[in-house]
Amino acid sequence: MELTYGEKLTLIKLGELKKAKFDHLVESTGLDQVAVMRALLGLQAKGLAKLHERSERVVKITETGERYFEIGLPEWRALKVLREKGKVTLDDLREVLSDDELKPIVGLLRKEGWAGVRKEDGKLVLEITEKGLSAEERPIDRALKLLAERETIPVKEIEKLVPVKELKRRKIGEEETVTEREVEITPAGEELVSKGIELKKEVSVLTPELIKSGKWREVEFRKFDIEAPVRRIYPGKKQPYRAFLDKIRRRLIEMGFIEMTVESMIETQFWNFDALFQPQNHPAREWTDTYQLKYPKSGGLPEGELVENVKAAHEHGGDTGSRGWGYVWSPERAMLLMPRAHGTALDARQLARGVEIPGKYFTIQRVFRPDVLDRTHLIEFNQIDGFVVGEELNFRHLLGILKRFAVEIAGAKRVKFLPDYYPFTEPSVQMSAYHPELGWVEFGGAGIFREEMTRALGIDVPVIAWGIGIDRLAMFKLGIDDIRYLFSYDLRWLREAKLVW
Repeated sequence: MELTYGEKLTLIKLGELKKAKFDHLVESTGLDQVAVMRALLGLQAKGLAKLHERSERVVKITETGERYFEIGLPEWRALKVLREKGKVTLDDLREVLSDDELKPIVGLLRKEGWAGVRKEDGKLVLEITEKGLSAEERPIDRALKLLAERETIPVKEIEKLVPVKELKRRKIGEEETVTEREVEITPAGEELVSKGIELKKEVSVLTPELIKSGKWREVEFRKFDIEAPVRRIYPGKKQPYRAFLDKIRRRLIEMGFIEMTVESMIETQFWNFDALFQPQNHPAREWTDTYQLKYPKSGGLPEGELVENVKAAHEHGGDTGSRGWGYVWSPERAMLLMPRAHGTALDARQLARGVEIPGKYFTIQRVFRPDVLDRTHLIEFNQIDGFVVGEELNFRHLLGILKRFAVEIAGAKRVKFLPDYYPFTEPSVQMSAYHPELGWVEFGGAGIFREEMTRALGIDVPVIAWGIGIDRLAMFKLGIDDIRYLFSYDLRWLREAKLVW
C-alpha cells in the first residue's frame, strides 16, 4: 500500500495516540492543518484511520456583551438611578446611558415592570415601581454571566435561560457553528504501524542539486492525487437569470431573428394600446391593470398619416371592411404616459418603421403590471415578444414556432394550447407548460395580428406574433419553483444555480 509522506507521518503519530483530537494530532505531526486533513482523508479512504466530525450550534459573547458584563446592562444602570431618585426624566439617564442605549430604555423598564411612564410639563417621566425596588437577577443576567465565564455555550443549554434571538437582538451574544473533529486509528492502521513504516523526507520537485548530490535516492517524491477533495472555489460568473436571457437572445439571433431595441421603458398609450387596436375604453387600460405616470403625464404622438390611420381603424375600421370599435377616438388619451405594460408595443413601433418581408423580429423587454406578488407573479418582469411577417403565414406556423420555442429553447417537457382573446390578434391562443412543482403554468399569449392593426401601420401581409413571460420559462431552466428567486440575493443560489440546456 503506497502512502505519502504526510500520510505516513500522520499514521505513525496516530499509532502512538490511538485516538486524538484533530488539533492535538496537528500539533504532534508539526504539519499544518490542511496537510493533516489531506493525509487523514487519504488514510480514511485506505481504511487505516477514521475521522469523526460533530457540528454544534453555539453562542459566544460579543464585545458589547463583555462591556455589559463589566458595567451592567442598560436597564440595571437606569434602575440604579431610579432607586436613588425615585423618578427621573430621560435627560437624567444620559449620565449613565449612551444615546443608543437610551432609545429602548423606556420599553425595557416597562417590560420588566420596573418603572411607570407619564408626562409632566411635556417631558417623559419614569417613576420606580414596587417591582423595580425589589428587582432580582433575571434569566438574561444569568445567561450573560455564563457567556462571560465560558468561551462558547451550546445553543440548547443557553436557551434553557433565554432565547438566542433575544441575545442576538440585544447584541449580547452571537451564534456560530463549531465543528469538533476526533481521529482514531483502525486495526488495519495499527497492524501497518506495528510492521514499521519507513519515513523518508518528502519533496515535490526533482532539482539539479538532488541529482548531482545523489540525495534523490534518500527522499520520497510527493504523489499528487488530482481527484483528492479540495476547498470549493466560486469564480465570478454572470447572474444565472442574466445568463439565461443572453442564451435566449443568442439562440433567436442564430435562428435568423432580428432584435428590436428601444432605450426608454416609458411609452405613450398610443404605442402601448392604440397602435395595437386596443380600444380606449378597454378595462386593461385602467389603473387596476396598468401603471400611469403622474409627472410628466403626457407625451407626444408620431407625425404623418399614422395617427389618422389608427384613429380611422378605431372609429370605423379604416379600409379593412371592419366596423372598428365605433367610438370617437381621443388623441389626449393616446398621449398619456405609462411604464410599458407589454413588449408588443415594440412590435407596433417596428411595423410602423418598416420591416423586411419575409422577416422575423424579437425583443426582450422589462415590463410593468400591477399584480399580487407570489410564486408565479411579479409586478416588474421580463417579456419576450416577437413576430414573423410573410405572404403565406397561417395559424399552424404560429403554433409550430411556439412549441419549438417552449420545448427546444425553454426546456418545457409538456406544452398545451388553449383558445384566448386579445384585442389585436384573431385567432388568439394561450400557451401553458407543465412545471413539476407548480403544475400547468401560463406563460404566453399569441395570435395573428388583426388587419385593423397591421394595415394602419402600413403592412398588407399576415403577421403572426407572440408575447411570452420569459421569467416563467426561466423557472424551468434554472429548476426553481418561486419566480422571485430570479432576482434573489441568496449567495448560495447565485453561486450554485446552473442552466440546464
